[in-house]
Amino acid sequence: MKYTLDKHNQFTIFKIEEEKLNSLIAPELKTELVLLNNAGQCNIILNMSSVNFIDSSGLSAILVGDRTCISFGGILILTDINENVMRLMRISQLDSILNIIPTLQQSIDYIIMDKLDKELRGNGHQSDE
Repeated sequence: MKYTLDKHNQFTIFKIEEEKLNSLIAPELKTELVLLNNAGQCNIILNMSSVNFIDSSGLSAILVGDRTCISFGGILILTDINENVMRLMRISQLDSILNIIPTLQQSIDYIIMDKLDKELRGNGHQSDE
C-alpha cells in the first residue's frame, strides 16, 4: 500500500496514495492504523483524496481504525472523500458513525478543538509544556 504520513504533536495525517481501498490494501491499512495508535498517535486524519473505490474490507479497516483510536482516547477523521466513496458510506450508514469532515484544514481544527474540550472537561492528558 502506498501512503504518506505527516506527524504533528496533536495528530497524524495519513494519506492513502491508492485509487482502490479493497481486500488487497485493507489489511495493511488496518495494521498501520493500529501501529500508529500503539506508538501514541491516537488522533489520525485519514486523507482519502486519492481513493476512488472502496469495498467492504476497506470499510472494515476504517471501522477498526476508528475503534482503535477511540480506545486510545483519540479520534479518527476521514477527509477529502470522493463522491463515489461517500455514496457508499451513506448507503452503508457509516456516515452517521464515522467522523467525516470535508477538508483537511477543518479536520485539523476539529482535532484541536476536541483536544481542548477534553482538557477543559478533565478527560485529556495534561501537557508537559
